[in-house]
Amino acid sequence: MDLLDAYVVRARLFPAVIAVVPALTLLLLAGNWTAPNIPAIISSVGIGVLLFAGADLARRAGLRKERQLFSATGGRPYISELTRADNSLFDEVSKAEYRAFLAAKINRQVPSAAEETADTDGAKEFYNACSRWLRENTRDKERFHVLLGENISYGFRRNMWGLKWFGIAVNLSTVIAAYAIYRYQPQFMSVSDGKLITQSGIAAIHVIYLLVGVSKRAVLEASRTYARQLVLSVETLESA
Repeated sequence: MDLLDAYVVRARLFPAVIAVVPALTLLLLAGNWTAPNIPAIISSVGIGVLLFAGADLARRAGLRKERQLFSATGGRPYISELTRADNSLFDEVSKAEYRAFLAAKINRQVPSAAEETADTDGAKEFYNACSRWLRENTRDKERFHVLLGENISYGFRRNMWGLKWFGIAVNLSTVIAAYAIYRYQPQFMSVSDGKLITQSGIAAIHVIYLLVGVSKRAVLEASRTYARQLVLSVETLESA
């Protein structure tokens, strides 16, 4: 049943599918679906199974890139929107209310403005503890569906970023395979002029998306949006 989970499907399976779209397209275009033979059947079943394995690959690739990102930026991001130095989203009255609520939940003292400046590591640990508590207490998918959506968006972009160069390699390999099938026309697969043009067009769109739309910047934007929504979930928790 985990395979039917919205996060698994949209944040893990979708990136895996997108990464191998050119290969799937070639299978559909070149396969003999009017009278499929054993190689075509084995290929289609195998790809179906590999897609679910690909969901795990997407997750592991995304986590690897995430660790590299955290290492480059000094560790896992914390909810800096609650600090006194950040005025990008919340006014000071709201931030003070959120800090007080979270401090009571984690049984910690809210650092003062002077302490945030003098002891940045201590203040960061306080906000990290707040962030951990929020993540653990906002897992109800019905109550926090907006937060879930932002988490899925972050997971999708992170995992897609992790598969970026794998997807480009699959793309180039598929273009070569499509040309080889077009040139030699093996018994169990065939590619016409029109199919080759279609395959080439899809491959071009695919690689442009991976090069332009999949980036570190897109991951960081999704991370910041998720962090803001995580802070806003305090209002839902306060009303419980």
